[in-house]
Amino acid sequence: MYPGQHMSIEDNIFYAKRNIVDSIWKEANIEGIDITFPATKAVFEGAKIANLTQDQTTVINNLKHGWQFIFDFIDAPIDLSYVRQVHQLVSNNLVPDSGQLRYFDVYIGGTSWQPEIPDFDTAKAAIEKIANMEPGRERALKMFGYLCRSQLFSDGNKRTAQLIANKMLIADGCGILAIPKEQINNFETLLLDFYETNKPDKFFSFLTKEAIYGLDRTVPSSQNLKVKCKAATLGSNALKTRSNTVGISKTQNADRTAHTE
Repeated sequence: MYPGQHMSIEDNIFYAKRNIVDSIWKEANIEGIDITFPATKAVFEGAKIANLTQDQTTVINNLKHGWQFIFDFIDAPIDLSYVRQVHQLVSNNLVPDSGQLRYFDVYIGGTSWQPEIPDFDTAKAAIEKIANMEPGRERALKMFGYLCRSQLFSDGNKRTAQLIANKMLIADGCGILAIPKEQINNFETLLLDFYETNKPDKFFSFLTKEAIYGLDRTVPSSQNLKVKCKAATLGSNALKTRSNTVGISKTQNADRTAHTE
């Protein structure tokens, strides 16, 4: 096992599938979607919720497709192409340039700090460098921090970063990353500090203590997990996906300045 690995990959996949609706609910709340866990479960299973906008429903469904993709390709290497495919899934029908690297300036609410316009070769090298680190929790957090701070895309950066980090954690048997609703303010405060200083220690310490589950917290025994895992599914028909049809569009839109996350 890798340093810090507490579960087999099989067990960690089952643990993540078992908690997928909770993870999506927490991710939706980070995006400012005021939704309950039961309502998230209903959308996940295909229902329409009257007080949700079409975009909010799309965010939840796209996260479902993103999770399916990382389960389907849990053994695939992490590179820029993989990251772009995840972004295309989480941003589908939400932004016109899903899967495309940002090519215009953005500003981030709450700070005067601005990320640079990403360079393809620089981003590719940075992602590969992190992916080649020793497997474990530190590697996943490093990737999460890089993808959040670099703002590679016009929108959906935190959603993309969290899915990629979870893919890495699961593949390394290190649990899942999910920010609790009651910790969102602390998460956003520390994330802004990380943006401005590029010093990740406080941010990563917070994530380790408050947002990684199944690593240093109680989980079902490995024996029980393995018995259940044989019958585990991704919510049967609820997690049908378009992951095998993902492609990266080569079209770009006119330059513009935008707000991003």
